[in-house]
Amino acid sequence: MSFRLNPAPFDTGCLIHVEQSELAFHAHVELENDIAIMPGDQVRVHGDPVIVPFGQSASFRRTATIHPAGALRRAWTRIAAYFELAQLYEVSFTPRRLS
Repeated sequence: MSFRLNPAPFDTGCLIHVEQSELAFHAHVELENDIAIMPGDQVRVHGDPVIVPFGQSASFRRTATIHPAGALRRAWTRIAAYFELAQLYEVSFTPRRLS
């Protein structure tokens, strides 16, 4: 593995799963070739906007461009994520009983 400040972006195929129903509302992207996405990486899926009517689900094949993060951006993303997670732990306790 080589060290690069700004690794070159690359394209890969992907499969988009979209569902819009009473039970679920989601969109998932599966990249081909088992590409691992790391902190700070950016993924852009190309193609027309996906529209799925209510009560249905669909899958689409598209091309995605992956912009791998460099070492500095990856480190910054990890640090920022740690502090954002720490904000969730800020809880206030009152010493008195609530009625």
